[in-house]
Amino acid sequence: MSVDIQTVRRVARLARIAVSDNDLEVMQGELNAILGFVEKLEEVDVTGVETMTSVTPMEMRKRADAVTDGNKVADILANAPLSEDNFFVVPKVIE
Repeated sequence: MSVDIQTVRRVARLARIAVSDNDLEVMQGELNAILGFVEKLEEVDVTGVETMTSVTPMEMRKRADAVTDGNKVADILANAPLSEDNFFVVPKVIE
């Protein structure tokens, strides 16, 4: 696949990149090189190859899924100006 100058202009406009007329041919060559590399990748036979998300096998670290209250009530209310029965006390805003 080959990219022409009009396509380079359109891609630059869609990407919101200012490309001068002098640089269009350079960018055309770069885009054609990128597309050539992608075409080479399509030639690789990957049948039977399992997809992977990392080059090293690993599992995510997971914590136990247990419901707790956090045991942080005192820490949370430490900076509150007013608290009562483990709740924040705020002034009434609706009359």
